[in-house]
Amino acid sequence: MTPVTDLCDEFSDKLQIAEPMFTDFGGTLDFAGPISTVKCFEDNSLVRAALEEPGEGRVLVVDGGASDRCALLGDNLAQLAIDNEWAGILVYGCIRDSAEISQMGVTVKALNTHPKKSNKKNQGERDVPVRFAGVSFMPGDWIYADLDGVVVSASELSLS
Repeated sequence: MTPVTDLCDEFSDKLQIAEPMFTDFGGTLDFAGPISTVKCFEDNSLVRAALEEPGEGRVLVVDGGASDRCALLGDNLAQLAIDNEWAGILVYGCIRDSAEISQMGVTVKALNTHPKKSNKKNQGERDVPVRFAGVSFMPGDWIYADLDGVVVSASELSLS
């Protein structure tokens, strides 16, 4: 994957750059792909539903409202992401099973960890625009992330 810093050098006028607030938890540290979104609050039912679908190289962006009262992703859902070929997961909220996820072949970025599982009431929205970290995440836009940060572009980028 092209480093995010190089994308910023070449395309800064076409990028949204996320505020630096995410921690890396996965066993891999970068991702790139089209965005699919889940908007939910303390209920990860739609996160599971999304990750059960073929990822086709997409990145799941989860707007959990920055809740620090439960986790929206754990090792079972991270395994679903691997099995169904998702490129990565960005969570504006917490995850759990971080030790296990750190050994898995998936990139997971989130705000923090929390040991409590979420509610399961099938509440939330799928593939809607979400906004956090100073960035608007639109389904179908492209997201790129590595240890240096997260950027979003309206279209796929490549360096010549």
